[in-house]
Amino acid sequence: MLFVICVASAVVSAVVAAALTRPMRALAGSRSRWLRSGLHVLLAAAGGFGAPYLALGWADLTTFLALAVACALLIPIDLAVFRLPDAIVLPLYPLTAVGLTVTAATFDAWGSLGRAAAGAAVLLAFYFVLALINPAGLGLGDVKLAGVLGAFLGWLGWPAVLAGTLAAFVLNAAVALVLLAARRVTVKSGIAFGPAMILGAVLGAAYWAVRSTALAG
Repeated sequence: MLFVICVASAVVSAVVAAALTRPMRALAGSRSRWLRSGLHVLLAAAGGFGAPYLALGWADLTTFLALAVACALLIPIDLAVFRLPDAIVLPLYPLTAVGLTVTAATFDAWGSLGRAAAGAAVLLAFYFVLALINPAGLGLGDVKLAGVLGAFLGWLGWPAVLAGTLAAFVLNAAVALVLLAARRVTVKSGIAFGPAMILGAVLGAAYWAVRSTALAG
C-alpha cells in the first residue's frame, strides 16, 4: 500500500511541476537550458515518491509534497539565475506551519512541532550570520530557504538537521572542486548554493529514515 501511495505522490508532484513550467520560466526571467530541461519535473517526482516514507498522515504528506514541488522549481531557477524567488520561498512558511500544526494536533506530536520551529530558527540565524560574513557566497534567498528546510528537518529530528546542514556544505564544496578542476569556474565565480541546501536536506531526511529504521529494528 505504501508503495502505491509513493507512486501516486510521485505522479501528482510531477504533473503539478510540469503545469508550473511556464510560470517558473516567467518568474526566473530567463531562457536558460536549466529551465527547459525538464529537470524540475524529475526532481518533483523523486521528492514526491519519497515523501510518504516521512509522513504520519495526510496533512504532513501534503506539506512535504508542496515542499518537493517548490524545491524542484527552485533548483533550476537558482542554477539559471542565481536567485531563489520570494514568490516561491515565502509562502512555504505558512504552508509548512499549518501542515505541521494540523499533524501535531492529529497525532499529539507537539514535541516535533516545537523542534520544527526551533530548527527553522536555528538554521535561519546560522545562515543569516554566514550571509553577513560572506555576502558574496550566500544571499538572502539562501537565508530564507534555510528557515523552511530547518522546519522540515527539525520536524524529523536534530540528527536530520545536523546531517542535512553538513551535507549541504559538503555537496557545495565537492561541486566547486569539480568545476574548478574542469575550469568551468574560477575561485571568484559564484556557485548557486540553493541546490546543495535542498539536496543536503534530502540526504538529512534519508539519514533520519535509515537511522529510525535501524533503531526500531
